[in-house]
Amino acid sequence: MTSKQRAMLRSMANTMDTILYIGKDGITPATIQSASAALEARELIKGCVQRECPLSAREALDELTRALGAEGVQCIGRRFVMYRQSTEHPKIVLP
Repeated sequence: MTSKQRAMLRSMANTMDTILYIGKDGITPATIQSASAALEARELIKGCVQRECPLSAREALDELTRALGAEGVQCIGRRFVMYRQSTEHPKIVLP
């Protein structure tokens, strides 16, 4: 992913609501499944690591991107953004 593509995705994520929360149990198979479904439907999702989580946002993002075949777009504080192109209905066209 180029820096231009990443900048475009970051700007799109600014107005998005957080839909993925990682709590005290860390990343579970249910978390991976819900993140995969959200990525398939939206392609770009924003997540948040709760205070009780044993992982940092960067660690959670790295683990999720490895498990899902996604790309990390941004990680600031406890929030992160990731992208994966939909296999059935691609909506976001990267330059």
